[in-house]
Amino acid sequence: MMLIEPKSKLLMIGDSITDCGRAFPTGETINDGLGNGYVSLVNALLMLTYPGHQIRTVNMGISGNTILDLERRWESDVLGLNPDWLSVFIGINDVWRHFDPVSQNEELISREKYAHILEILVSRTRPHLKGLILMTPYYIEPSKLDPMRAMMDDFGAIVRQLAVTYHAIFVDAQAAMDVSMKDIPPLSLALDRVHPNQIGHMILARAFLSAIGFEW
Repeated sequence: MMLIEPKSKLLMIGDSITDCGRAFPTGETINDGLGNGYVSLVNALLMLTYPGHQIRTVNMGISGNTILDLERRWESDVLGLNPDWLSVFIGINDVWRHFDPVSQNEELISREKYAHILEILVSRTRPHLKGLILMTPYYIEPSKLDPMRAMMDDFGAIVRQLAVTYHAIFVDAQAAMDVSMKDIPPLSLALDRVHPNQIGHMILARAFLSAIGFEW
């Protein structure tokens, strides 16, 4: 059963994977304002399959964002927009910057700090929502021994635990990518193993929609 109620406002926030060229200051369906990634695919499939629900999708992703960036703009870009449902997809940049020499002079986000800030944001917002969706960060690398993949999995475990604690819908984006990598080479999903092509975005959209009870 589709969990998002009719006439709900679904706000999706995150980094470049969510942003994908969305309109500013607020990304909505007018003039293709949702961008060209998984958010747009989710919206299109919801509108096609559940036209009577009239779900309003809003994209508030910003390229390059970390959990610190979300914290800074949470009041205006989440609470100020009064969503019924909220999807949070953050953590890739928090991990990636540990492995990017160009970013070494920036503040690197520890596992503990990521968990602390994300829980503050979730606990503050959950009482105002009909539904919350938490998506794990991912790295398109099949080996769990790879250092960046291992750290990404650690951050994903934090998301999983918060989903349990705050009764959120859990979307394991890493697991969805892992299933696809059994048949599709990583570079055929994303050249840098992070920013997906349309196949990769469809993997994310399918994982998201399956988690909310979308009937394929």
